[in-house]
Amino acid sequence: MSHLMKNYARQAVAFTHGEGCSLFDEQGRRYLDGLAGIAVNTLGHNHPRLVAALGDQISRMIHVSNLYNVREQESLADRLALLSAMDQVFFCNSGCEANEAAIKLARLFGHQKGIDQPAIVVMEHAFHGRTLATLSATGNRKVQAGFEPLVSGFVRVPFDDLAAIEHVAANNQNVVAVLFEPVQGEGGINVCHDEFMRGLRRICDAKGWLFMVDEVQCGIGRTGTWFAHQHAGIKPDVMTLAKGLGSGVPVGACLTAGVATDVFKPGNHGSTFGGNPLACVAALTTLAVLEEDNLLVRAVGLGEHIRARLRERLSGHPAIVDIRGNGLMIGIELDRPCSALVAAGLEAGILINVTADRVVRLLPPLVMSDDEADELVDTLAVVIKQLLAV
Repeated sequence: MSHLMKNYARQAVAFTHGEGCSLFDEQGRRYLDGLAGIAVNTLGHNHPRLVAALGDQISRMIHVSNLYNVREQESLADRLALLSAMDQVFFCNSGCEANEAAIKLARLFGHQKGIDQPAIVVMEHAFHGRTLATLSATGNRKVQAGFEPLVSGFVRVPFDDLAAIEHVAANNQNVVAVLFEPVQGEGGINVCHDEFMRGLRRICDAKGWLFMVDEVQCGIGRTGTWFAHQHAGIKPDVMTLAKGLGSGVPVGACLTAGVATDVFKPGNHGSTFGGNPLACVAALTTLAVLEEDNLLVRAVGLGEHIRARLRERLSGHPAIVDIRGNGLMIGIELDRPCSALVAAGLEAGILINVTADRVVRLLPPLVMSDDEADELVDTLAVVIKQLLAV
């Protein structure tokens, strides 16, 4: 009997080790990883450069308090600022912590402008985390149920709908910021249009709102640019990162630019573990490998290849509603709930996920080969067809 809390519906498998895009269970069976720890294992498993860098750092120092200067943290902040053109970075441990920091920063920004009840515009089907504030910002009643009262101060609008935001801008004087994901992961791999982001940037500039992007899942090269908002050629005031930043070592970040810079003062926010040397070395190594191995370009080409092969293998099937995505964020929407595909995929030797009840989500490591991609698609197509035939 396990003493673990029952808050996960775990699959009946335990892995002992991994190599590249493969994982191996206690019986030695291989599984192809099409999920990357939910967009976390950017470099796959057991990447030699990451293993070497972490081993070297562990031999010297794992953690030191933020009461002192942390050179590895400064180096990572400089690197992220260079890639994003942002000004400042706060480090934490996860995506929800990064979004929590963004929400706190937006509220403080509003109070500094004299707004007593600052509000943040958020989107339907969004997912920002499971702390009370990020849960309240999330657009999914299923994950909110039972945790009321939720945190107030959020105004929800349809995703990718500029007219809805213009309506809020004309009627709500308490809004101080907009928080959204350029690609909704948990929401079903929903991709917003570049023109939406550019229009939203214009509204935020006109109204004096903070433009805040949640890049926790879609950032770090997964869509073919360092950050997904860069497809639209705009720059946010606040950006949050986590998941793939450390290739499996927990690290999150909240970046600021322009009017959002220097909103936090000493004592306003903090994190005990955030930005420790081990996490920062993991992130620095991840970014270096992504750049040196040209994996951002690879994410675009491989993503297009996977989607095209999925359309070929599933062509004409009436249950397939859509095959969509951006880079290596890929969704196959069915016309029915399909959570049974997760266990069926596991039995067939692939790791996948189903989100929004009806969308198969693929988030493979950015180091996946063409042959592995074909294996993933071909196996998944068989599994889907078998489920739909029942």
